[in-house]
Amino acid sequence: MPLDAPKLNSLGLPKAPSDTRVVVAMSGGVDSSVVAAMLKDEGYDVVGVTLQLYDHGAALAKKGACCAGLDIHDARRVAEDMGFPHYVLDYENIFKDAVIDEFADSYLGGATPVPCIRCNERVKFKDLLETARDLDADCMATGHYIQRKMGARGAELHNAADASRDQSYFLFSTTAEQLDFLRFPLGHLPSKEDTRALAEKYGLAVADKPDSQDICFVPDGNYAAVIEKLRPGSAEPGEIVHADGRVLGQHRGVIHYTIGQRRGLGIGGLSDPLYVTRLDVETRRVIVGPKEMLATRTVPLREINWLGDEPITSRSEWPLAVKVRSTRPPRDAILRPISRTEATVELLTPEEGVSPGQACVFYAPDGTRVFGGGWIWRG
Repeated sequence: MPLDAPKLNSLGLPKAPSDTRVVVAMSGGVDSSVVAAMLKDEGYDVVGVTLQLYDHGAALAKKGACCAGLDIHDARRVAEDMGFPHYVLDYENIFKDAVIDEFADSYLGGATPVPCIRCNERVKFKDLLETARDLDADCMATGHYIQRKMGARGAELHNAADASRDQSYFLFSTTAEQLDFLRFPLGHLPSKEDTRALAEKYGLAVADKPDSQDICFVPDGNYAAVIEKLRPGSAEPGEIVHADGRVLGQHRGVIHYTIGQRRGLGIGGLSDPLYVTRLDVETRRVIVGPKEMLATRTVPLREINWLGDEPITSRSEWPLAVKVRSTRPPRDAILRPISRTEATVELLTPEEGVSPGQACVFYAPDGTRVFGGGWIWRG
């Protein structure tokens, strides 16, 4: 760094913290609350923003999910205790149009969507980020467990230091432009216990608050009930059919099933276990077969977000590690681009239960860098 270059603050900006405005996306949970408190304690000009994403009345009775009514109250209380302004923005219509409707339609189409990724992509890192710019913020900070590091060609996305908390799968669609503006102050922490210790240090009332588990608009993980409410008549019954053509029974509606499902099929009495291998929405059939039918080696992708230093199309093949589900470790693969937004991934070891609607996220095969990802669009 040249001798006359301004010193960078802890957020990597050439300003004193007091001259640096940071909008913190506050869900009301311990992670984002700690981010806001920590930055305020360091002297930054903090502005907290919480999004009301769905019906406030229903939210008040819902525990275990983010952005509910009680969470709005918790975020507001943290802001009051730490002495920074806090705003609640009504994004209910935006959230419904951008996330919930697609979630329902994807399930009806036989896919297994990941609405948390769409929420980050279309709401938090799009509309909320633009709101942060409108508030003259220098950057926006969140409580996500992922790291932003500066590389030779700009900001890079990297796994969180704590692999058990890493959220890179849900943030693969963060663009390079968004990454320039975003900050993730918790990504380097060794464990969640360190986050709770900071919450105790700042005297936050949410220090012992449980982590959210469910998708915020899906009470108790009951996807089918939500879809039936959004799309009346969607749970029409049909046949459960073996891959060899035998009709084995009846089901309660395709929306109750996902690729790879074994339990709850209602077709007991067979000698070998069967799994859902395909959902035929047109004929309302749930196709089942032996486990080996789930093995997939070729994964078609679209809507790719690429975070490499070179264009994705600059090579015919990219050796990478990929995740095809959030709960699975990265596996060695070869990415073959078709265009800037489409590609085929060849898994060197076949994976089971690869499902349309899930994300396939790209990682450095021998490091922590995240190279983006795409959406699996047919099985």
